[in-house]
Amino acid sequence: MQTRQLGNTDMHITPIGFGSWAIGGSNWAYGWGAQDDGDAVGAIDRALELGINWIDTAAVYGLGHSEELVGKAVAGLQKKPFIFTKCALAWDEGRQISNSLKADSIKRECEGSLKRLGVDAIDLYQIHWPNPDVDIEEGWQEMASLQEQGLVRHIGVSNFNVEHLRRIMPIAPIASLQPPYSMLRPAIEKEILPFCMEHNIGVIVYSPMLSGMLTGAMTHERVANFPKDDWRRGNKEFQEPRLSANIELVELLKVIGSPYGHSAGEVAIAWTLRHPAVTGAIVGGRTAAQVEGIIGAGEFRLSQEEIARIDQYIAGMPK
Repeated sequence: MQTRQLGNTDMHITPIGFGSWAIGGSNWAYGWGAQDDGDAVGAIDRALELGINWIDTAAVYGLGHSEELVGKAVAGLQKKPFIFTKCALAWDEGRQISNSLKADSIKRECEGSLKRLGVDAIDLYQIHWPNPDVDIEEGWQEMASLQEQGLVRHIGVSNFNVEHLRRIMPIAPIASLQPPYSMLRPAIEKEILPFCMEHNIGVIVYSPMLSGMLTGAMTHERVANFPKDDWRRGNKEFQEPRLSANIELVELLKVIGSPYGHSAGEVAIAWTLRHPAVTGAIVGGRTAAQVEGIIGAGEFRLSQEEIARIDQYIAGMPK
């Protein structure tokens, strides 16, 4: 796969990266149900074999477990992939999660992530959410301090809007933004993506397949049988009337991808990569087979006619 420079950094990343949210497993507030750890490590191994050169995770995914699995997968590799992780969501002994942008909390989180990942420095450290709002500047100042200390190489943010970005830019340069983006969640096209292009902020989007909805594997039966601790049960995209409309959209994506040998999921990912402001897309995989089913998106380019067909269908979907 060809690579793209991430914002103002010296990192050149592949168009798709391995997302580690789902492999965090169950028994936490935003889990995806039970996950076999061997399958998780196998998925990471396969992603790297196929040329993906970056992994995105977060301390909160599985309350540390996702980072541990990433650390296990890359341990001993002569050439490690870039490792991106996030902070500002801490948990207590009762596994209750809370937001914190206090300097001492971010420093502790960074030290914990370094230990779980088994690395000397994190390639890209990101504030996960801009909460609490009053502490955004304090949190970003600490991120800059961690960079100066060499504990992290580059610093970025996730889920920030343009106002948030403007507030922290005078403190330290922003390497990247990580926002949600898919054909079902295109809101960032209006202000956020143009702002990032103007200011040379890299953009790595998450949920390009909307948490599995656009993979091509989702059915009414599968949704009905989600584990009780799968957070998607409460997402409107997995409930009627959106569920049926989304499944019909996937059929269109299959028709578009079929002549090229690409899956619906690969079409969905390629749709996000078509935007010039997007550097890369984070794509989750719970097994090696799932990774193999999306790898083609890295080189696939949609035509203007195909994009128009997708946009026309989405315009008529129920809100």
